[in-house]
Amino acid sequence: MKRFVSPRDFDWVLLMFVLLICVLGVMQIYSATMASKFADVHMHIKQIYWIVGGLAFMLLVSLINYEVLLDSVHWMYIVAIISLTAVLLFGQKYLGARRWIRLPGGIHFQPSEWVKLILILAMAKYFSEMRGRDASLSDVVKAGLLGGIPLLMVLVQPDLGTALTYIPILVMGLFLGGLQLKHAAVILVVGAALAVPAYKHLKPYQKARLTSFLNPAADSQGKGYQGEQSVIAVGAGGIMGKGFGKGSQTQNSFLPIPQTDFIFAAFSEEHGFVGAVGLLLLYFIVLMRLIHNAQTAPDRAGAIVILGVVAVLTFHILVNVGMVVGLMPVTGIPLPLMSYGGSSLLFTFLALGIVMNIRMRRFVN
Repeated sequence: MKRFVSPRDFDWVLLMFVLLICVLGVMQIYSATMASKFADVHMHIKQIYWIVGGLAFMLLVSLINYEVLLDSVHWMYIVAIISLTAVLLFGQKYLGARRWIRLPGGIHFQPSEWVKLILILAMAKYFSEMRGRDASLSDVVKAGLLGGIPLLMVLVQPDLGTALTYIPILVMGLFLGGLQLKHAAVILVVGAALAVPAYKHLKPYQKARLTSFLNPAADSQGKGYQGEQSVIAVGAGGIMGKGFGKGSQTQNSFLPIPQTDFIFAAFSEEHGFVGAVGLLLLYFIVLMRLIHNAQTAPDRAGAIVILGVVAVLTFHILVNVGMVVGLMPVTGIPLPLMSYGGSSLLFTFLALGIVMNIRMRRFVN
């Protein structure tokens, strides 16, 4: 007897922890902006609107059979390339970069965020059709072009942070696709050989971020300011934190724009080591729940899609937290579900919607 998808098949546990992180994010955005020039903008209210919109999109995507999405991914990939081209030609320029397209109503849409989802689906479609054989050199090159073309287009914007998030998708696809050791060695050698010329083509401010990371004290009032103030904020929180709305680095504006990429620093200052560990534990539970859904996926393609989502979210969390505590360069990668911003939040909820879709299909027989 055929059984149809039902709301009870939804992963309510996963959704509960996701919304808990979102609530903490809204509270921290409010706290981080309450004494700043952004106080009258009410960013925390806007974030709530984005969360509600994200939930609506998640529910909608969860109802569309993911196999239909996989079958249509080649068209979606073409649209993704067109949208990235539109950004380069007509995109809104802000702080020297073209990353957004201005939509009616004053909404700024960042196509590079949703392209991540297209790449995840494209990798899953390509490697799931290999029927268990190891990836050949031809497969590696084709997958590299599949991910490399949008990556280079995003680099040109320039947006190094978002471009870097495409790499774990490619790596996860190659790993699950049966990457051979000899091909992995070739990729590492080629990557190392391209590192120096790639560095030379970075923008001056991107090079400055790398050098300030290696020696932040050398320009503590310039390029190293954000990173140094972030580390100070985290350390100032101590064990239990200074309390909600009482972080001196945050409230006195020593930490620039703490509601976006440095929200973890603001959170750590107010809630201390205990709060920071608690937040990371919530992320760990979300990731483990996603991995569990991948293990029970109805097919290989579904498992690759979910693990692609895991790869991106893990990369975001590790790089953002590493950046905040001074272990990684400042790259402008937001903290999922916490940092202020609609594009990143909508990508996360759309990705979770596909995960929910795959989970519910395993109950259909």
